[in-house]
Order: sequence, then C-alpha cells, then structure tokens
Amino acid sequence: MTPAEALQKALRGEHAALYLYGVLGAQASESRQPELVARLEEGYDAHRAARDELTALVSAKGLDPAPAEVSYELPGPTDTADQIEAVARTIETRLTATYGELVASTSGADRRWAIRALDASALRELALGAPARHFPGLE
Repeated sequence: MTPAEALQKALRGEHAALYLYGVLGAQASESRQPELVARLEEGYDAHRAARDELTALVSAKGLDPAPAEVSYELPGPTDTADQIEAVARTIETRLTATYGELVASTSGADRRWAIRALDASALRELALGAPARHFPGLE
C-alpha cells in the first residue's frame, strides 16, 4: 500500500467512525449510562480531530481527500448498553488495524502522526473493554 493510499484509507475510516459514533451516541442514554455516553463523546471528538488532521495531511500532498459516504452500516446491534459498547469497541479495533497499516506504509512526520493515532485508538479500545494486546494494530 502506498503512503497516499494508506492515508486515504485512514481518512475513510475516520469518516465511518464519526458517523457510527454519532449513531451510537443517539442510542445511549445519558441518564442511565453516563460513563458510556462520556466515552462515546470523547471518541467522537477524537475522531473528528483525526479526520480533520488526515484531511489536512492528504491535502498537503496535493490529493483530493476521500469523501465521506452517505451512511455506514453498524457492525452490530445497538439495543443495549453492552451492545453499544461492543460496536464502539469494534470501530476502534478496525481503526487500530487501519492505523497499523498507516504506520507500516509511511515514514517521517506522517509515521509519527500515525503512531500517535494508533496509540489513541488502542487506548479507546481498552476503555471500551477490549483486552490488552502486545502489538495493537498488528493482529
């Protein structure tokens, strides 16, 4: 995968994460699950920032940033708080893998940015109940 392809793939992943976190936030109850809602809001804000940074990185390379899709399919049911958390965990696991590819495909400042993004995504996975792994993004 070329660096440009990896950046665009990560950007597409962030577009999906933003959409899906928005759906999850609408499904969670702030009065019954305040901790979950707080994690979802933090995730949404982090993904919005990452999306904006990736858009700038792609644009700085003279490329047109990948556009967002109209909608994205939820990777699971969202009827309960546990299901909402599981879907958010799946989103983070997928993005951690995407950022692992970005780390492997880039160098210099882009790689340093990708490492920070991978680390942040892996930490969000842990906060959502994922087990700790030795090498997040490589499994």
